[in-house]
Amino acid sequence: SIAEKENMAALAVGRKEDNRDLDHCDIPYYVSEFVEREVGNDYDSLRKLDNLIDKLTENKKHLEEQVLTVSSEVPKRIQNALKNAEDSKKSLSRLLEEETLLSDSINSHLLKAQPWMEDLDVLISQVEEIERHLSYLKWISRIEELSDSIQQYLMTNNVPEAASTLAFMAELDIKLQESSCSHLLAFVRSTVKFWHKILKDKLSSDFEEVLTQLRWPFVGPPQSQAFGLAAPASAPDVYNNLEMLFCQLLKLQTSDELFTKPKQLPEKYSLPPSPPIILPIQIMLNPLQKRFKYHFTGNKQTNVLNKPEWYLTQVLMWIGNHAKFLDDKIQPVLDKAGSSVNAGLEFSRGLVMLILEKLAADIPCLLYDDTLFCHLVDEVLLFERELYSVHGYLSSFPSCMHILSEESCFQRWLTVEKKFALQKMDSMLSSEAAWISQYKDITDVDEMKVPDCAETFMTLLLVITDRYKNLPTASRKLQFLGLQKELVDDFRIRLTQVMKEETRASLGFRYCAILNAVNYIATVLADWADNVFFLQLQQAELEIHAESDTVSQLQLGQLASMETSVFDEMINLLERLKHDMLTRQVDHVFREVKDAAKLYKKERWLSLPSQAEQAVMSLSSTACPMLLTLRDRLLQLEQQLCHSLFKIFWQMLAEKVDIYIYQEIIMANHFNEGGAAQLQFDMSRNLFPLFSHYCKRPENYFKHIKEACIILNLNIGSALLLKDVLQSASENETALKPNQPSATAALNELGVYKLSQKDVEILLNLRASWPNTGK
Repeated sequence: SIAEKENMAALAVGRKEDNRDLDHCDIPYYVSEFVEREVGNDYDSLRKLDNLIDKLTENKKHLEEQVLTVSSEVPKRIQNALKNAEDSKKSLSRLLEEETLLSDSINSHLLKAQPWMEDLDVLISQVEEIERHLSYLKWISRIEELSDSIQQYLMTNNVPEAASTLAFMAELDIKLQESSCSHLLAFVRSTVKFWHKILKDKLSSDFEEVLTQLRWPFVGPPQSQAFGLAAPASAPDVYNNLEMLFCQLLKLQTSDELFTKPKQLPEKYSLPPSPPIILPIQIMLNPLQKRFKYHFTGNKQTNVLNKPEWYLTQVLMWIGNHAKFLDDKIQPVLDKAGSSVNAGLEFSRGLVMLILEKLAADIPCLLYDDTLFCHLVDEVLLFERELYSVHGYLSSFPSCMHILSEESCFQRWLTVEKKFALQKMDSMLSSEAAWISQYKDITDVDEMKVPDCAETFMTLLLVITDRYKNLPTASRKLQFLGLQKELVDDFRIRLTQVMKEETRASLGFRYCAILNAVNYIATVLADWADNVFFLQLQQAELEIHAESDTVSQLQLGQLASMETSVFDEMINLLERLKHDMLTRQVDHVFREVKDAAKLYKKERWLSLPSQAEQAVMSLSSTACPMLLTLRDRLLQLEQQLCHSLFKIFWQMLAEKVDIYIYQEIIMANHFNEGGAAQLQFDMSRNLFPLFSHYCKRPENYFKHIKEACIILNLNIGSALLLKDVLQSASENETALKPNQPSATAALNELGVYKLSQKDVEILLNLRASWPNTGK
């Protein structure tokens, strides 16, 4: 048939297509393919042949034209390229010839110019040397001119201009420091030093005279100061002179820093860099420095190691006495001069340096006397507190804490701090009032029921924090934090030891007091962990650990994300101790409840009269001992434990009682209608109300009992229906998914959520009275 022929032709074409060589031009194949495509097996399409022949003829003609065009153009292009290459070659040859001529000309010129260059180099060197000499002479001339100007200003008593000129000369001195002209530098420096001494002596003398007129320094209290003016009418003139001389001395500051090097303490104290005290304030400080050294150095009676408070208090008094004068009279002068210096702080900084020098000298003498050293630290900390809080001293300035942070002194401080803290812990735990709350008679204050020893201990830790929080470096603060952690761990161990002695009386007053103490310490530490100061320490600890690689990446991540705190380890140990103690108390009470419930377990639930047979329902007599025990223990522990601990206690106890009654009483007996009703009455009207004082819906903490009572007290129809639903779900266990929701829904509708389907089936089987259904 035609269809078969077409299929065979198609297969033949397919075979040819498969066998053709793709890498070579197969003209017969393309011709056959073209015929198949244009004609195929449709013989009626042969009439298209004329058009195809015309089209192919046209294509052939077009291709021949293209071939002729290409074959004629290629030789022309090749000829042009060859011609361009020849031209380029000729041009290159011409350039090479020119280059050779030019090179010869240059070499000839250099040979002729060489003697001239040598002579010119000599002349240039001479000119440069003359220029250097001229510049050198100009500098000398400039300095001599400035020196002559200062001399003329002083001869005409124009001290302000002389001071300004000296300040300019000092700036030139600083600019010349990079020069290698040592003699010029020495000349400039000696000239500046010469005039600086003259001007400083003159201005200092005049300034001191004005200060004397003001009766400076003020050693009395501020209210007794008349600012030293015997004749109040002359006050404006004196203050004008003070302002003028102060400004002139300020101009000498630059030159003064060239010659006066401030006294520096050894590098081991790691004092922060600070600029020298400005010259006029230095002069104002001189009489006070002399007084300080007179009274607190050498063999004076006021210089004793056991009385550091004398010189510390004296400096604070001086700062306070002069504060008003500095703010009212000196600060406006500084502001007018465009200075950023704070007069009061500059004055305080100068006096504090006296304290630092005194401490650096005294501490090595009392380093190993615990009493003296501890007293010194206490007084220094009090001094620092007042210096910062009252007088606004800045933490960026050198302070006493830098002296106490020196390695040997700091380690001794840590040792003494730990020693006295341990002694305090011994005394607080051995005190008769150790386990009694100071606020036991004040209900609002005594919510935590904190024993005195725990409160005293946390106060001790808080005081230690206050003592070290102003240390200048985070590493030192972290060492003190480590000491606090040691003390917390030591106190926890001591509490554990006392607790073990009281284990037999786990409901006793002391045992409860220990538990309250543990809870209080853990709570306070958790609060401290969110404090900004300890968060900063956590960040510092993170940076130190990251540098030393002493902790895992996980721990670093937890620290960085604030998931943990610096006290987490201590808090976890305290929480574990708290849980163990609470568990022991719950177990103790639970044992008592079980002993008291023995008769209740043996109640004849199967033979009790129904509710209809009783006029009024009453509590089972056998349940009374159990409920009385529960009531008494709850009242006792509510009085002795803080609210948060007691809440955990009664909830843990309720859970145990719930499971015990459910498993040991309900699941171990059979119930007739009266027994089920009696059980529900005992539980809902007597057991649950015992806990109603502590929560709104106590039955939610006894879900096993509550739901078991629901099942046992279902009316007979509902019970039968529920039993059928559960039985159907059990029989069709393989098809559990479609049937289970109906069983769960049925239980939920009755208010049963906790008990499983099997538990409900068992409870239904514990019902004694079922009607005879004929099955």
